[in-house]
Amino acid sequence: MSELHPQNRPIIFVVVSPSFIDDWENLQRALDVLSQQDQGMRITTEPAGPRVIISGMSGLHLELICDRLFHEFKIPLDVGKPEVIYRETIRKRSEAEAKYIRQVGGRGQYAHVKLGLEPGQPESGYQFIDGSPENALPRQFVESINSGIQEAMKTGVLGGNEIVDVQAVLRDGSYHVEGSNEMAFKIAGSMAFKEAARKASPVLLEPVMAVEVATPEDYAGVIMGDLSSRRGRIEGMEHRAGSQVIKAIVPLAEMFGYATQMRSSTQGRAEYSMHFARYEDAPDNGKSGADDVGVTANKPKCPKPKSAFTAAQPDELSE
Repeated sequence: MSELHPQNRPIIFVVVSPSFIDDWENLQRALDVLSQQDQGMRITTEPAGPRVIISGMSGLHLELICDRLFHEFKIPLDVGKPEVIYRETIRKRSEAEAKYIRQVGGRGQYAHVKLGLEPGQPESGYQFIDGSPENALPRQFVESINSGIQEAMKTGVLGGNEIVDVQAVLRDGSYHVEGSNEMAFKIAGSMAFKEAARKASPVLLEPVMAVEVATPEDYAGVIMGDLSSRRGRIEGMEHRAGSQVIKAIVPLAEMFGYATQMRSSTQGRAEYSMHFARYEDAPDNGKSGADDVGVTANKPKCPKPKSAFTAAQPDELSE
């Protein structure tokens, strides 16, 4: 599985569609051009209709992409609200076994896989090791198992999020000379991985940002209180050029709307910057269901329908 460098991995996405259906092909061509120029941008076309998911490195990144689509390529857009990209990983070792047995017409399909999973180091990506006995499975079936695991990783086991940083070890397997094929082993590999992942203490991961706020000292307490209310952790303070600089780690999902709040609470006298730091465990993993984690915090303001990106308020995405 190819892995993006951590600093080039999208952490936020937005759904866009052309305001006029006649611009759909123009939008696809424009996105092809932009994606070739921008290694941190990812495009997914939704099969149900003329909509695409644009994933990027920050709200500002997405804003600039949509701004280019509107001004350079002359494509008016309907833009949805930005949403955080969550991921999943595992926290302990596990084992699983899967058999895929089907009767199709006069021929059967058979695949048998024994798989082990181990947590990887953060940002280690995916590793596959063939630890099966010699000649237990033909090479093409081993490759199909690997492919099935990678497919299963894309949708995870908690809330449909990609699983990252795991090591899969093929322990053993069996096949039938007449009834086994690559597709059967791909399915069995996917089944074994899903079962092993469910046993391996899966957790939801959320992107957290390194935030720096420069503020007059009179407002330092207000800034720290607001960052703490956003699940932020204050990591340090220092004096710089007559201002108090507050450093914190804050979940991205909590930073929507921050610029407006900061300006309001400091009478416009503070400024801030932020960049991606890492992924961390989201709160309440496995307690209320993965779909519930972060939902309350992940409700940024939505650009008005039938508007280009530049018509939206800057705080809606650039934060």
